[in-house]
Amino acid sequence: MQSAGAPAVQFRVVLHDPHAHLYRITMRVENPQAQQTLRLPTWIPGSYLVREFAKHLQNLRAGQNDQPVALTQLDKATWRADCQANAALEVQYEVYAADQSVRSSWLDASRGFFNGTSLFLHALGHAHLAHGLTIEAPSYALDWQVATALPAEHIDGAGFGSYLAPDYDTLVDCPVELGNVWRGHFTVGSTPHRFAVSGAAPSFDGQRLLADAEKICTTCMAFWHGTEPPPIEHYLFLLNAVDDGYGGLEHRNSTALIAGRRDLPRRSDGAGGAWKPGDGYTTLLGLISHEYFHTWNVKRLRPAEFERYDYAQENYTQLLWFFEGFTSYYDDLLLVRAGVLEHAAYLKRLTKTINQVLQTPGRLIQSLAQASFDAWIKYYRQDENTPNATVSYYTKGALVALCLDLTLRREGHSTLDAVMRALWTRCKAGPMREADLLTALEDLGGRSYAAEIAAWVHSTEELPLAELLAAHGVRLQADTPQWAQRLGMRIATGEELRIKSVLRGGLAERAGMAAGDEWLGIETTAGAWRLQRLDDLALYAPQGTREVVALVARDRRLLRLPLQIPQDGTAPADTVLLQLSDTALAAHWLSGD
Repeated sequence: MQSAGAPAVQFRVVLHDPHAHLYRITMRVENPQAQQTLRLPTWIPGSYLVREFAKHLQNLRAGQNDQPVALTQLDKATWRADCQANAALEVQYEVYAADQSVRSSWLDASRGFFNGTSLFLHALGHAHLAHGLTIEAPSYALDWQVATALPAEHIDGAGFGSYLAPDYDTLVDCPVELGNVWRGHFTVGSTPHRFAVSGAAPSFDGQRLLADAEKICTTCMAFWHGTEPPPIEHYLFLLNAVDDGYGGLEHRNSTALIAGRRDLPRRSDGAGGAWKPGDGYTTLLGLISHEYFHTWNVKRLRPAEFERYDYAQENYTQLLWFFEGFTSYYDDLLLVRAGVLEHAAYLKRLTKTINQVLQTPGRLIQSLAQASFDAWIKYYRQDENTPNATVSYYTKGALVALCLDLTLRREGHSTLDAVMRALWTRCKAGPMREADLLTALEDLGGRSYAAEIAAWVHSTEELPLAELLAAHGVRLQADTPQWAQRLGMRIATGEELRIKSVLRGGLAERAGMAAGDEWLGIETTAGAWRLQRLDDLALYAPQGTREVVALVARDRRLLRLPLQIPQDGTAPADTVLLQLSDTALAAHWLSGD
């Protein structure tokens, strides 16, 4: 392995106190600047929210030549060390790590995990220099191992020891998993891929997961490069299995995933029968596909605004609809092409995506470009009004990709697959602008697509889904909405019938219902009835009932609200169903022909 050079900045991580969730970090800057500035990132790339990692940093102190050095705090996450420029600066601190997500850090007696953005101070002026990391083995867990994509320097058989990154960006872009992990591996072409799984149940079938992941990665690799060598020398999947959870975060040569333990494949069903994959496992495979696709689309081909990350503040771009939305289009589609998802199952998942967009009134308020720019304050800070004011750049962005792909295919000139590969070449696997997409579309599509991008991305016009799907053998038809959608509300999960959101223009809003209300029951001409779930409305307010009185509790007050009951033909036209009308025609699109 080629050395990245001697580290100008060295970090040592000690798993100090698992019961208190504390890491202890020692940072050594070999040639500091006079009055060296140190800063902890406020966010992590791939998750567009200022997360204030500095709130978990404590006991910060510094020294030089065996003498203490004064630290002056300049803002919430920045300090200035009163040091000289002619001797190494050593900084010590602790980080509280109790976040089970893929975005921050965790430490207890059974597992450790961290992203560098939540642990490692940035020595300003040194980011471009080599950074070293030493991870000390804990004395209380002799069976623990280390899993990370960082280049190893001197490590033991369990992975504890020293690692070397060429710069700060690489250091913080390689998450670290610690614990008694399950390991597996496969190779795509000549590229080794590893899995490290924590928290799986004893019935976990790791070989099934590896086999399906290999098919996905092989298909994705071929999508981008055919038989040409890929830009990655190795890849690592870090998967944390929990009782209830879901999510992923992409990195340049790895990804951190979290999934429900019950969604992982099993060797048997516990009674000797064969395990059958459910929707949860398909969703996990889609997550693997999504984060792996990001290896190309956002970690290398990326918004021009992300050419160099500024970890101290928001990094704005209007292109998340492309980098997240187009990735969301391809994640499930590549499952079909990999042979792990049937056509009918794919259309079921696409139906769900379409309905999510149609059932979001905010799609008529906010454009995709605006949604991308405002991710920092809207998508990642959702509240009860989010569905009324915003649109997801994931779901609608995926539908824009679908519309472009189907348009290109219908006109017979090209496909979105070819456009993605052309962008990879045009942008040299680096910074990209919307103008690059427009150029690639025009070059391959034989005409300008500026009008489509203006309508679908920069305005709130509806997408021509029915027309384009019909041209590819799929019929989009109206379906019967559930009670929540018919009334214009979203219900929170739990034993109580509690309203999570009231959708703009719906019957619930007209009745005066509000987010947070507990819906207790209804009064009809036949008496008063207690509701346990919304489906009870069909029982107590049968067909033909035009109005009831909704009994709700708000701030300990009982309210009686007149609520209209939707009649046949008056329900909102925002629930659809996709059906195959021409199997052979649809197969050309779904198989990538």
